[in-house]
Amino acid sequence: MNKKYRAMQIVAPGVLQMTERPLPAPGPDEVLIRIEACGVCGADLRDAEKAPQEGQPGRIPGHEIVGFIAGKGNRVPDIWQTGQRAGVGRLGGYCQDCKSCRSGLFHLCENQLTPGLSCDGGYAEYVVIRYTALIAIPSALSSVHAAPILCAGTATFNALRDSGARAGDRVAILGMGGLGHMAVQYARKMGFEVTMVARGSEKERAALELGAHHYIDTLKENASERLKNDGGVDFIVATAPASETVSALLSALAPRGKAVLLGTGQTPLQVMPGIMIGAERALTGSFVSTPAQTERALQFSHLFQTLPVTEQLPFERANEALNKIKMGQARYRIVLTMSQDN
Repeated sequence: MNKKYRAMQIVAPGVLQMTERPLPAPGPDEVLIRIEACGVCGADLRDAEKAPQEGQPGRIPGHEIVGFIAGKGNRVPDIWQTGQRAGVGRLGGYCQDCKSCRSGLFHLCENQLTPGLSCDGGYAEYVVIRYTALIAIPSALSSVHAAPILCAGTATFNALRDSGARAGDRVAILGMGGLGHMAVQYARKMGFEVTMVARGSEKERAALELGAHHYIDTLKENASERLKNDGGVDFIVATAPASETVSALLSALAPRGKAVLLGTGQTPLQVMPGIMIGAERALTGSFVSTPAQTERALQFSHLFQTLPVTEQLPFERANEALNKIKMGQARYRIVLTMSQDN
């Protein structure tokens, strides 16, 4: 096969460059996807900092991929057909054989691939991926709207869905960014009383328009004290890597309340055991979900119109997109689009 495709590959830490590569053929358990759109995630910044190994082509970032199946291996089941639209998120396909997979915990597979990190991702016209990574995309959702849901959407949707919170419970969302702007929409449509906690008054209007009932500007007031004065919250979704703020908010949890961590950071949490023990509070983390669970998030997003706020850029401008993420200028998800004639 002499056909080639274009891709943005890492050539130095934090630097991408356009390249052409021979179009690969999928292996027995793989599919070839012609990419239509790929979301840009904060994790892509960390992935792009990985310098290419000497003598090896640079990795292609991107893990919010939507496109059409252009080819498939002979062991790919018939539920996936050539020409079908499909997505790939942060999880690049589970192995089906490890202990986690045999227990049904496919998203915790010990041999999971990671697009953009351990295998090539979606800043390209094509990608080859394990079929176990594939996610069906509802026909009513555009590829641009679907792409961010494959990571930011499914992470926040499942954190809320699996939290144990019930309609009418009070939920605080920490961070009004790519994850947070999805979390506030899901929380509102799930029937929770929603408080957005973020830095700066400039985010208040958007938070309220997207569904928040209350807004707390951490630059102007003590969020923990405000929440406690308002009666506390049953659940906290921490989408921002703000360890100091998360630590302070734990005391605002109601008895048997739960805080779930989604945003990763470099600073450890400072937790006083007595705060957690005395009121039987819980602190946990939540990972991105299985393809089947992500399909639920996509369907919910369609039914209730909980859609990401997006900015589109051609994938040739991937460096610009990453820089906007780095500078905190994305409002709220950037999606790279691929213009192809075939």
